[in-house]
Amino acid sequence: MVKPTRWPSLQQRRKLWVEVHLWLGLVLGGFLTIFGVTGAVLVFQSEIDHLINSAFFKAEVPPGAQRRSLDEIAQAAMRAAPAHWESGGSTAPKDADENYIFGFWIEGGTPPPEEAVSINIAVNPYTAQVVGRRVFYHAWNPFKHCFIGFFFKLHYALLLGDVGTTVVGIMALLLVISVLSGLILWWPLDGKWRRVLTIKRGASTVRFNHDLHQSVGFYALVVLIAVLISGVYFNLPDQFKWTVAQFSSLTPDPSPSPGRALAPGVSIDRLLRMAETAYPGGTLNYFALPDPKTGLLNACYSDVPSLRKYVVDMRCLTIDANRASVVLVADPASGSAGDTFMQWQWPLHSGQAFGWTGRILVMLSGLMCPLLFVTGILRWQHKRRARQTAAMRRA
Repeated sequence: MVKPTRWPSLQQRRKLWVEVHLWLGLVLGGFLTIFGVTGAVLVFQSEIDHLINSAFFKAEVPPGAQRRSLDEIAQAAMRAAPAHWESGGSTAPKDADENYIFGFWIEGGTPPPEEAVSINIAVNPYTAQVVGRRVFYHAWNPFKHCFIGFFFKLHYALLLGDVGTTVVGIMALLLVISVLSGLILWWPLDGKWRRVLTIKRGASTVRFNHDLHQSVGFYALVVLIAVLISGVYFNLPDQFKWTVAQFSSLTPDPSPSPGRALAPGVSIDRLLRMAETAYPGGTLNYFALPDPKTGLLNACYSDVPSLRKYVVDMRCLTIDANRASVVLVADPASGSAGDTFMQWQWPLHSGQAFGWTGRILVMLSGLMCPLLFVTGILRWQHKRRARQTAAMRRA
């Protein structure tokens, strides 16, 4: 409980935070609703995508067939990709009867009929044949993105391209301030914690709305802060890294081999076997095709036994294909405190750091955003009507 002598100064500061919280909520609350709802959907992006596009992901397994090598599978995808692709990679299938889905990003877009800046190519792992192709991001029409692609673009860029990405990053930073100002206003100066942690039974509509707004805001606080801060990172990565580097050094990106360009005849299978021998444990989760300009490729492994004590049990390796050596290890057991903090951002943003519990919490916090916005608007209207009534009585 705050001492009575401090109440006047605290009440004065509280008025300032009321204004900050009010105007940030009014201006950005609608956008927070969009970010929250789309984020709730994207928490289960893989499951939803598999459900609505099962034929694209499902692999036909010929009787007695053996899986082809990653080199054959990757070559099939690269032959089917448009010329001058920037980069490509694939999430490793979780089940034996799933296709490899490769993503490619194309500079300037592809010609009709696709007109895409990003496409997915499905390759059957048992025949090494391309069995599907889809536009992930259309070059100019957001309604021609695939379903999950549309939600991604709306979530992190409001369908506004690079400008939208920057604007959403700034909004996320301002929303962090909004959430923290809400915590300041929630804090009970009189020490009556039960009042701010519960919804009063049998209360009036005004009181119920007030209690609902502050209770939902408090219980969603930790998750919202984590998701918003990580959102700032994904939309403003350079500025975020610079800020983190002021507190802890960050491991620089690896330098490519002197030749830089990818040498011919590089085997992805051989490179991954080499990496897995040097850094054993875990299941291949994702691998990127070797970059033809630098000769570097990335591979990420989940469920690494030695990392389970760190909660985030994923290890990502950067491999120099020309030198056949691992040039960077990114996992919670390696690097500086700043590196570890950076590695936590995606698992926190997606909820994957805590498995199904984390994903459900992130989903629920996203679905609470419209509730916070609506109850905040109602709270503002109640106060405005009260002030108008008081002014009329004084007149």
